Amino acid sequence: MKNRRSFLTDSAYLTGAFTLGGLHLTSCAGSSSMPKDAILMTPNTSGDAGMDDMFFKISLAQWSYHKALWAKQFDHLDFAAKAKSLDIHAIEYVNQFFKDKAEDASYLSEMNTRAADQGVTQVLIMIDGEGGLGDPDDAARKTAVENHYKWVDAAKTLGCHSIRVNAYGQGDREVVAAAAVDGLGGVSEYAAKENINVIVENHGGYSSDGSWLSGVMRQVKMDNCGTLPDFGNFCMKRDPENPYTAPCLDEYDKYKGVEEMMPFAKAVSAKANVFDENGDEAVIDYMKMLSIVKDHGYTGHVGIEYEGRDLDEQTGIIKTRDLLRKVGKALS
Repeated sequence: MKNRRSFLTDSAYLTGAFTLGGLHLTSCAGSSSMPKDAILMTPNTSGDAGMDDMFFKISLAQWSYHKALWAKQFDHLDFAAKAKSLDIHAIEYVNQFFKDKAEDASYLSEMNTRAADQGVTQVLIMIDGEGGLGDPDDAARKTAVENHYKWVDAAKTLGCHSIRVNAYGQGDREVVAAAAVDGLGGVSEYAAKENINVIVENHGGYSSDGSWLSGVMRQVKMDNCGTLPDFGNFCMKRDPENPYTAPCLDEYDKYKGVEEMMPFAKAVSAKANVFDENGDEAVIDYMKMLSIVKDHGYTGHVGIEYEGRDLDEQTGIIKTRDLLRKVGKALS
């Protein structure tokens, strides 16, 4: 069965990201932050999760249901209803599940209708498989930039505030950084015309180095270009012979990384894999993570992204939701 990372191996960009350390998720609405650096473009904040006593809103990342979706246990168009059934009122799409529909006006209209019928806000689209925006090859990077235009347009149609992109590239970290500045700038220039944000997640390789990614953001210097800090995803290197299941060989400090990314954050991803007997994430200190998020003045959506293997996907989503609510209330 495919997973998010194995899907990406079809792209040469990801191979470079893991073997050489190249850079690597709402209407879509709901990111709001009082940044220390460069976030000026603020999406609207409609569509909360029915938790008015928390400083943030909860959304559901579609990747949390990737096994069910690959197995066709339910259709992409039913994702809004699935979220609503769990008392979650904002959703984050993954383009893999409607890859050929970016320019299909009828299909996008149906997505809008399904979300509206459920009272669910469409927040953002996570984009994979369209090329590395940090590719040092000028022609390949230009193609990658242009490949993202249709997803900017789709996000606009769906009312989303952002698309999440990858800035993968092979080579020296400074060379890839310079390429990423150019590639992200190219997509962001196009997206700015539609009032859409272009955001980068820590997604392996250089992107999982918070200092590297924040440095790229400072060089891009565009109001609609930012980050999507993920509480996990800080592994910068794995065994190249078995990059998806092998233990991490080089992991960046997750709390330091989120701290460095938050000044540019336009969305936040709450990764969860394993829970202890108290319902807490066994590896990630949610109280510490959400305290960092709050300290940066963020009031937008925090997206549930359950990737664990011990629980079925829906149970894992519910446990992550409940943990976010527990800690969110305690901090609010």
